[in-house]
Parts: sequence; structure tokens; C-alpha cells
Amino acid sequence: MKKLIISILAIVVIVSSTSLFQVSEVENAVVIRLGKPKRVVTEPGLYGKVPFIDDVRYFDKRLLNYDAAPKGIIIKEKKSIVIDNYARWKIADPLLFLQSVQNIAGAQARLDDIVYSELRREMGKYTLSEIISSKRDIIMENVTEESKKIAKSSGIDIIDVRIKRVELPKENEQNIYKRMEAERNQQAKKYRAEGREKALEITSQADQEKTIILAEAYRKSEELKGEGDAKALEIYADAYNRDPEFYKFMKTLESYEKIMDNKTKVILSTDSELWKMLQTK
Repeated sequence: MKKLIISILAIVVIVSSTSLFQVSEVENAVVIRLGKPKRVVTEPGLYGKVPFIDDVRYFDKRLLNYDAAPKGIIIKEKKSIVIDNYARWKIADPLLFLQSVQNIAGAQARLDDIVYSELRREMGKYTLSEIISSKRDIIMENVTEESKKIAKSSGIDIIDVRIKRVELPKENEQNIYKRMEAERNQQAKKYRAEGREKALEITSQADQEKTIILAEAYRKSEELKGEGDAKALEIYADAYNRDPEFYKFMKTLESYEKIMDNKTKVILSTDSELWKMLQTK
């Protein structure tokens, strides 16, 4: 009797252990019955299944890395470069993922085909200098977008594709460096020519403006001078009308001021007009 009870308990334990499965917060699960997907479990918890008939496959919810081996790519200059890239991705649809690529290894192989194909197509449009500098972000955005569309049919969501390293094959390295140097020199020459042309344009414009400003200043000064002379004549006329003798005296002093300096010695005759004026005033 005791052996029977122990056997029954053992059977209960075995059946219980094979009829339950647990899904954690970082996993999705697909229940497979007789080789066919039966249901998908996306929420964490404890679930039941048919013992010995149902099988459970687990798939990571977290972000995963795809690190490809470096490969050669032909770029626009018809030269070969070696690209070392990686991608971040996750399993977006566990059932579709299972039906298309089965597991992580299958997904890595699929990603290898998709990403390499898109890298080869996109980078073939650009030169080496564009790939390593100005166009790199655009290239990566285009590769990510196109790879994402293709991978979606395998239940894979590609977050981004990035380049870790770009290398030149040794046999092409010197030739490409020389070509890049020639392109840079040509570009610098073009910029210098444009700079000189712009400088001439600015200088010419500045000279023209200078001429206009000086002419305007001269015209204004002549105008002010004319107004000053007219005002002076008006003052002189007014002074003459008020006191002709004093006016004559002032004009005489002005004349002497113009022809004499502080070293000039003057001997006045008692008959001279200046002497008479000085004596009178």
C-alpha cells in the first residue's frame, strides 16, 4: 500500500512539472503541439500545457547585438574597402521569428545577408571620403531603414546599423590616399580662387562706396563753406554799415595778420593809415 501511494505521488509530481511552464519578464514563449505552433505567450507568469505533447520555445525580449565579420565592399571609385559593422535588433514577432529563422543563430545569418546586401548597395553610391566623413550618417540611416523593412518579414526589428571600422586593402591604400589628396588640393584651389574673386568684388565695392562718400563729403564741405562765406559777408556788411572806420581798421589788421608772423618787425610811418588808426582807437 505504501509503495502504491509513493508511486501515485511520483506520478502527480511528474505530471505537474511537465504540465506547467514559467515565462519571465524578459521572454516571450511559443507553445508548440506536435510540431505546430499552438499559442504565443507574451506576458510573464505561470502557464499550463499538455504534458509530453506540448513543447515550449522561449525568445528573448531584450535588445540584441549582431556583430558581423569584416567584409569587402566595392565603392563608387571602383575600389575595395573592408567594412566592420554591427547592428542592434530585437525579436518583434516570436511566432513569425520561429517560423522563418527558428532561433538566434538563424536570425544572425539572416541579418548577415540583409545588412551586408544593403551596405553593399548603399555604399556603392559614394566615394571613400564621403563614407568616412560627410555622408556617413546618411548612409547608415538609409541602410537601417531598408534593412528594417526586409527583416520585418522574419519577425525581426532592426533598431540601427553602425560602422565600427573602415579599412583599405593594402594594395589600394596608397592609390586611394593619393586620389583623396589630389581631390582635396583641387577643392582647396577652387576655394582659394573663389575667395580671391570675392575679395576683388568686396574691394571694388568698397572703393566705389569710398568715392561716393568722399564726393558727398566734398560737396557738403563746399556747401558749408559757401554758407560760411555768405554769413561772413553778411557780418562784414553789417559791421561796415554800423561803423565804417572800425570795419576798415579790422580789415587792415586782418591783412597784416596774413602777411606778418611773430618775427616780423614793422616800422610805421606817422603818415600810414595803420598808425593813424592805432592812434585814433
